[in-house]
Amino acid sequence: MLTTTVYSTEALSTGGGRNGHVRTADGRLDLDMAVPTEMGGSGNGANPEQLFAAGYAACFHSALQGVARERKTPISDSSVGARVNIGPNGEGGFELSVELEVVLPGLAQDEAQSLTDAAHLVCPYSNATRGNIQVTVTVSDD
Repeated sequence: MLTTTVYSTEALSTGGGRNGHVRTADGRLDLDMAVPTEMGGSGNGANPEQLFAAGYAACFHSALQGVARERKTPISDSSVGARVNIGPNGEGGFELSVELEVVLPGLAQDEAQSLTDAAHLVCPYSNATRGNIQVTVTVSDD
């Protein structure tokens, strides 16, 4: 349960959701939205899955860097990729799954895995999705 809020943001969707427009209150994010072509749309805009992938990748990467700092483990040239999948849930709706790929050049596999596992425990996106959707985290060599 969130007891103290350290940051809050707002976004507004107008004009039709997946075929509309989104804008954050501060205007830093201001995008036309479109259903992907794979789902029968024009693909001429961003979509919620792209936004979720970008947010999760950035958040997880920050968690990873924080854990590395705590452990005094230098990491450089690290990256986190996020793939968000959407498909029918078999009950008339849709569900998501996420695949995260972590790259930590120069670290032994066991050390990279340990940092990644710890980041997965503290990342707010991981905590929000845990038990709700399938999230697969892989540590790659490059």
